[in-house]
Amino acid sequence: MTIPKEVKNIIGKLEKAGFEAYIVGGCVRDFLLAVEPNDWDVTTNAKPEEIVKIFPDSFYENKFLTVTVKTESKNLKLAEIEITTYRSEQGYSDKRHPDEVKYAENLEDDLSRRDFTVNAMAMESKKQKAKINKVIDLYDGQNDLKNKIIKTVGNAEERFSEDALRMLRAVRFACVLNFSIEEKTFEAIKKNAIWMEAVSKERIKDEFIKIIMSPSAGKGIELLRETGLLKYIMPELLDGFGVTQNKHHTFDCYQHLLKSLEYAVKKDFNLYVRMASLLHDIAKPKVKVGEGESSTFYNHEIVGAKMCFQILNRLKFPKKDIEKITKLVRYHLFYYNVDEVKEASVRRLVRQVGAENMEELLQVRQADRIGSGVPKAEPYKLRHLKYLIEKVSKDPISVKMLKVNGGDIMEILNIKPGPKIGQILDVLLGYVLDSPKNNDRKILEKEIIKLGNLKDTELKGLAKKAGTEIEQVETKQDQTTKSKYWVK
Repeated sequence: MTIPKEVKNIIGKLEKAGFEAYIVGGCVRDFLLAVEPNDWDVTTNAKPEEIVKIFPDSFYENKFLTVTVKTESKNLKLAEIEITTYRSEQGYSDKRHPDEVKYAENLEDDLSRRDFTVNAMAMESKKQKAKINKVIDLYDGQNDLKNKIIKTVGNAEERFSEDALRMLRAVRFACVLNFSIEEKTFEAIKKNAIWMEAVSKERIKDEFIKIIMSPSAGKGIELLRETGLLKYIMPELLDGFGVTQNKHHTFDCYQHLLKSLEYAVKKDFNLYVRMASLLHDIAKPKVKVGEGESSTFYNHEIVGAKMCFQILNRLKFPKKDIEKITKLVRYHLFYYNVDEVKEASVRRLVRQVGAENMEELLQVRQADRIGSGVPKAEPYKLRHLKYLIEKVSKDPISVKMLKVNGGDIMEILNIKPGPKIGQILDVLLGYVLDSPKNNDRKILEKEIIKLGNLKDTELKGLAKKAGTEIEQVETKQDQTTKSKYWVK
């Protein structure tokens, strides 16, 4: 992996102007892991006003000494690069933001304020004769990268008292990087978990989503529980810990939700499905009646939808996301047996959930099944339901598809209502199915005049033939849809 030319150019210009400049933070971590960074950050001893003079196409609109430079790169990740002056931070009365930001004397002071060792490294842009980029690593971050450990810079309790969100970030990095949290850092999180109450719900939501979208989302939820953070983020999940289910489930309520989430992650389902998989049975502990194999959870999907709405609203999820995830939770328990449920019931389900949400609802159902301990996510009856959903979601083959109607025929032929109108419409539909481009009002009006001049027996014969052709088209369509889902 090489440093992009856009980054090299920025460092080169700063150095040419007589300043120090280094690549810093998460991009160094990713670079050393051979992962393409999402963004590149530069730190320097140049003051913001000095940076702006060097880079006229930039803007400086914050109190954190950060100047954003536009590079005109076609790569969106490199179109804007942030340059921050060495800084130190003092006082964190709100457990989140520094009360005071000051210029730091040197790079060492700047690195000392950072959260984790793997994020507290800086790197020089490779000199012309150098074979490798020199890494400034004051806190043994490279060794922690090698050992896959998340550890705070300096005293863990001090770092978390400065910024409580760092506790949640520790879990997020452990999930995204598939690392473990160092013991003292872990214990400090447990001791200071209550300070999560000082963090805005929006920031918690952003980090929580990153955990859910990580390859180790299930591990992340369990880390949140073990550290005590889950109590201040989604305490409703804790209510299911150790709550046994009935004969249809292998795992307790909490484990079931984690297993469902893990399957959704394994299949790379989207955020909506992952969140619904995690929350679909959230109400079971609240509605449980009885114990053992015969215990029941009546209406848990209805109560769960209300709880889901409250949880997501509390965490400041966007309204459209809340609506969609809540709907997936509400209808995840739909009933379907091949020989029992008719097309009308499927149409009603599609209408309630929305055709655009049906695929995701079925994905939640698959995650629910695997989370229950069954070996197969998509049995025959679920494939058959997919077939029926597609079938009922399609516009039926009907004379309503035509660009003309019975009223047009009566007007053109100057006739009154009667069987002749239906016969002409059937013939026109067969005509259009044979060649869709014929579904043009002017073309069909000419055909109506021709058909109007035919004898009744001739028109009846053409209508009967058209009916047979329409039936064949419907049968062929149905067979194609069935074969798509391997159903008979």
